[in-house]
Amino acid sequence: MKTTLLKGIALSVIAATMVACNPKKQDTEAEPIVDVSQIRTEIETMEAAYADKMNANKSDEITYYADDATSYGQNKAPSVGKEAIHKSMKEEAAAAPKGAKVAFETHDVFPSGDGNQVVEIGSYKVADSTGTVLASGNYMALFQKKDGKYICTRDISASDMPKK
Repeated sequence: MKTTLLKGIALSVIAATMVACNPKKQDTEAEPIVDVSQIRTEIETMEAAYADKMNANKSDEITYYADDATSYGQNKAPSVGKEAIHKSMKEEAAAAPKGAKVAFETHDVFPSGDGNQVVEIGSYKVADSTGTVLASGNYMALFQKKDGKYICTRDISASDMPKK
């Protein structure tokens, strides 16, 4: 009986060793390679086009947002849908001093592993014609790739200026 028990234990140890020493099988599907610098350039180009349209008072021509996007602004309810977002942009532009210009700066982009979603973190400044900063803050935007292009589905901004 002892011999059978010892043989069983020895056989178990040998089997466990063989299983443990087997190399892991390699995935046959390679992970997609995401070019973060290319994605960053694409997002920065979108931000520059957004600012150009806002500064030219042509917010209706901004193609940045998805039809079902939601934008979370400051001190107001979220704007849901591209039309509501464009309406909110027009209201903000109308309230801004004549000649005010907006500029965006991308600080970081965080793409998903497959590159189909990207989170951007950046900052904005609104300055008058003399360069005096009227408003500034930070934002975060979520982009999804649709038909080969990134489009913003959610964004949120926060002022970094003191309350008046």
